[in-house]
Amino acid sequence: MDIGKKIQSLRLQYGLTQKELADRAELSKGFISQLERNQTSPSIATLTDILECLGTTPGEFFSDRGEEKIVFSSDDMFEKVEDDQSILWLIPNAQKNELEPILLTLKPGAATSEDLPHPGEEFGFVLSGTAVLFLGSRSFRLKKGCSFYYKPTVPHRIENRGKTEFRLLWVSTPPSF
Repeated sequence: MDIGKKIQSLRLQYGLTQKELADRAELSKGFISQLERNQTSPSIATLTDILECLGTTPGEFFSDRGEEKIVFSSDDMFEKVEDDQSILWLIPNAQKNELEPILLTLKPGAATSEDLPHPGEEFGFVLSGTAVLFLGSRSFRLKKGCSFYYKPTVPHRIENRGKTEFRLLWVSTPPSF
């Protein structure tokens, strides 16, 4: 790990000059410059002070977590296929995130299982086909190009009553699929 480069990156992320970081950590600008160029090594106490000024901890700083992945390809996605429907998880490990986007495909006559009330929010955008969204005792027609949003405070499900495949981009928070 290039400690100097990582400290410099954090400093720049917070918009600090070397002098501003040095002042906050009660060090000299020259020391920060040498540290960022890996020409000197800080004591554990000094490093802890610098990291505190940069809003992080030694544990987070030295974590082996790679950079957060931003763009995902089809190789990253996971699909669960049943007889009459498929769910494609668009983001790997979405259950660990605050929201979970999926691509739902229902064959004609297929329906999702009824989901019981839960905290959160749900959003959908219809990519193709038609279906019916059931929210408690109410029902709503879904067709290509329309979207929906609701708080899932009642049992809910989707049923494809059409003659063609129904495809929906569905986002749930917290993850529930």
